[in-house]
Amino acid sequence: MNNSIRPVSGILFSMIGLFSSQHFAIAQGEPAKATFNVTVDRPANGSITINPPIPADGKVEAGMALVVTATPADGFALDSGYYSTTGRGRAYHEFATPVFRVTADRNEGIGASFIEKKALEGFTVTRDVVFAQPGVKKLKYDVYSPTGANNLPVIVIIHGGGWTSNTQDVMRGLARELVRGGGYVVVNMDYRWLGTGDGDTVPNTMANLIEDVYGAIAHIQEHAREYGGDPARIGVTGDSAGGHLSAAAIDMVDRIGDGGFGVKAGVYQFKPSYMPQGKSVEQVRKEITQAIKAAAPSYGVFAGAMLGGGRRGGSQPEAELKAVAPMDNIPNVSQRAAPQYLLRGTADPLIQNAAVQAYADALKAAGQRVEYDQVEGASHAFFDWKPDDGTKATFARFGVPYAAKMKAFFDTVFYPK
Repeated sequence: MNNSIRPVSGILFSMIGLFSSQHFAIAQGEPAKATFNVTVDRPANGSITINPPIPADGKVEAGMALVVTATPADGFALDSGYYSTTGRGRAYHEFATPVFRVTADRNEGIGASFIEKKALEGFTVTRDVVFAQPGVKKLKYDVYSPTGANNLPVIVIIHGGGWTSNTQDVMRGLARELVRGGGYVVVNMDYRWLGTGDGDTVPNTMANLIEDVYGAIAHIQEHAREYGGDPARIGVTGDSAGGHLSAAAIDMVDRIGDGGFGVKAGVYQFKPSYMPQGKSVEQVRKEITQAIKAAAPSYGVFAGAMLGGGRRGGSQPEAELKAVAPMDNIPNVSQRAAPQYLLRGTADPLIQNAAVQAYADALKAAGQRVEYDQVEGASHAFFDWKPDDGTKATFARFGVPYAAKMKAFFDTVFYPK
């Protein structure tokens, strides 16, 4: 009996050994599945849950879909859910819904931002209104309408980001401040990024971005009554790149046309990226010219090679540079009024006082009304709103009081005493 067992046992153990060695070889031959590091930002005034849960070591298999649920604490509401990436600083990709999906396709952080409910009272927000799609990206704006809004002036906000980053989300703090009080419908718009950052094969030019601003305004005028706004009373504002674009919007409105930008010698016109059906470019130019009553460009670029002319990079013809520079396109007050309120932080490392002062002086020389406030101790981008505590604190310190001053300036134009 014992002799019959031994051979079977030997064969069995030999087979187990062979299987184990083959399994080890297969395991050695299989490439390790890629993983990314995912961190969770634990929010204040609320909580988030992630399904499936993030492992303790933070390593998540590439391509895994993570469902995130953001829940505010009592008395608070969702500001945004987000995932964040690092590169040139920390970039936030935000969601307005309490449940959102994030794919693990890079090292990223996941979190949510909450805001007091009372900060969102008195107005409604209509999000992601598509006004044009001249390239890969759909161009959108958000509308902040006071409760019961009817025939109110409209303030259009144009975000910054070096003309190559951010969306309208970064200006939602300013939008809330300007809509609060019920005097204005506020529209917070996006535009194409300069170059190919949007995925376009043909690089977008500075002229294209200006065309997007006029396209948004044309669309807003067409639908203003739906939002409780007056299409004939519009103010524009923006910060950094948006400071440039808002100044361009009021200064260059007489160059809305369909002659092209630099296609013909000496012709630099901007055709809005959205054209209302049945209207000519001449009609749109007239309506926008009559509607834009004031601008409030904050820490913007008003002249010089920083604007990149008609094309990004390389040397630019002087005529192209001047054609997109507000400094070189200020109307004389005898032609039309273009009152402007300028802001710059005294600690701004990007925009120098001399440059803003030169623009203010040029406005005065043209007979235009201009107010220029320097914000003591403020750096660049103090009107930005992002989920991190540092940006929020900067906005509370500088953005809130100077948004009030900006609104007071607009009041002198739209609600003169």
